[in-house]
Amino acid sequence: MTSHFGLLILFAAFVSLIFATIAKDTPKEQAKLGFSLLGSFLGSAIVLGWLMRLLPL
Repeated sequence: MTSHFGLLILFAAFVSLIFATIAKDTPKEQAKLGFSLLGSFLGSAIVLGWLMRLLPL
């Protein structure tokens, strides 16, 4: 997994896992928050990537 997108998914998954484990107590709440964070991280990275592609500095 050497592509940028693959590494982005891997990083977002680990960060989401750690944040959800620290923030919530029950496994159900942890899973819900973890998937929410993962989706938010991936969605925002894709949107920001497209914005940077359209508006180069």
